[in-house]
Amino acid sequence: MLFSSGIFLFLYLPFFLLIYYLLPKYWHNAFLFAASLVFYAWGEGPVVLVLLVSALINYVAGRLIEQGKRKAGLWLSLAGSLSLLVYYKYANFLVDTARGFSEIAGLPVSNSLTLPYIALPIGISFYTFQGISYTLDIYWGRIRANKSFLDYGTYVAMFPHQIAGPIVRYADIAPELAERSTGLEKFAVGAERFIIGLAKKVLLANTFASLADGIFNAPADSYQTATAWLGIIAYSLQIYFDFSGYSDMAIGLGKMVGFDFKENFNYPYIARSIQDFWRRWHISLSSWFRDYVYIPLGGNRGSKTRTYRNLLIVFFVTGLWHGASWNFIIWGLYHGLFLLLERAGLSKRLEKIWPFFAHAYALLVVLIGWVFFRIESLPEAIQYLQKMAGFTASTTSVIRYSPMHFLSAEVIVSLLIGIVLATPVYAKFRRGWDRVLARLASMRLVLDSVYVAGLFGLFILSVMYLAADTYNPFIYFRF
Repeated sequence: MLFSSGIFLFLYLPFFLLIYYLLPKYWHNAFLFAASLVFYAWGEGPVVLVLLVSALINYVAGRLIEQGKRKAGLWLSLAGSLSLLVYYKYANFLVDTARGFSEIAGLPVSNSLTLPYIALPIGISFYTFQGISYTLDIYWGRIRANKSFLDYGTYVAMFPHQIAGPIVRYADIAPELAERSTGLEKFAVGAERFIIGLAKKVLLANTFASLADGIFNAPADSYQTATAWLGIIAYSLQIYFDFSGYSDMAIGLGKMVGFDFKENFNYPYIARSIQDFWRRWHISLSSWFRDYVYIPLGGNRGSKTRTYRNLLIVFFVTGLWHGASWNFIIWGLYHGLFLLLERAGLSKRLEKIWPFFAHAYALLVVLIGWVFFRIESLPEAIQYLQKMAGFTASTTSVIRYSPMHFLSAEVIVSLLIGIVLATPVYAKFRRGWDRVLARLASMRLVLDSVYVAGLFGLFILSVMYLAADTYNPFIYFRF
């Protein structure tokens, strides 16, 4: 079930909120836990058991660690959680890779290396990392283990963040699991954030997805270099508004039921370096790898060689986390390589040059990287990069697809809006609006009414787009 689906917006969410607010606070966690399992099982069915098994493993592991059986608990968490992740997400990839190497080596065993397709449980990467961070924080003495499986299960299964993050750490919401405040003001802030996220997903990301898919699915010899650039720009905007829009909806839903999730995006496309990009992109994932992989490996406390090794390990795992494919691994190592270059001295040069060129450098690196992220086949990704560089000529007498073939008036307007909103323009507008409200206190009710009417109009427009078009992809479903 997608947040941006009619069944969620007009059936699941209204009934959930109605029952949630009618129940006494004592029953809130139990109902949220049960409702989250229903949400997850709606499209996944029995695979919801994987989530429950993962939650049980880490709950027991946390209790063991606190009872003094530290290593037993830690190993139970790591082995149990990662075994589930490896089986469901990477088993087919590992078997296919082994078969490929066997075929290259001419080994007869390659024919017997087969494995039936294993369906990927939605959100497994997110709740696996949440479980591991929970037990590691207990192991390091940062938090106490939760004695209630119901409360811990609510944290793991909570539907606002369970499908696609942000990766919420137990330490950040432990007080709210025990007691949280809900009120009209907080609910209104959550609803505002949800509507903005929905609009980003439906009005922008879906439009960019249609444009990007049209270009990427066209034969490589049938469009111009400019069209290839248009395709990767469209995809870059798609993945940003798709994922940040979903994060906005998750944060908004969290506030509606009393939770304050941390921000997950901070305008990554205004970054002036790749290091800066990763401070702004998928912040919950970046900080998780920093705190639970990079620092335990030694971080930058050793020699430069050790620091570079640690960075490459982190970005190898980052790529692998995003998907069971060599292209994702290449994408991760590609970003890691530029981080090494920046640590080796490039970052100091970037600080001295005109900011425009630093922005251009970071954007160019990110755009090229998205090609590996978008295209599953490595040869096809290289072919697309060659097209972007203008190295391959069309084999047909007439190039069929120029950029204008894909650009309607609606798409052009959406691209312009998307490019503007990928910068902090809206944040500045909100600050300006708040200053206006502070100065015109006597007109506050009128101005607030205008703003609420605008949000309502945005919601209606998003729903109209959903009703008129069944094309509603979500990139992070496969992660």
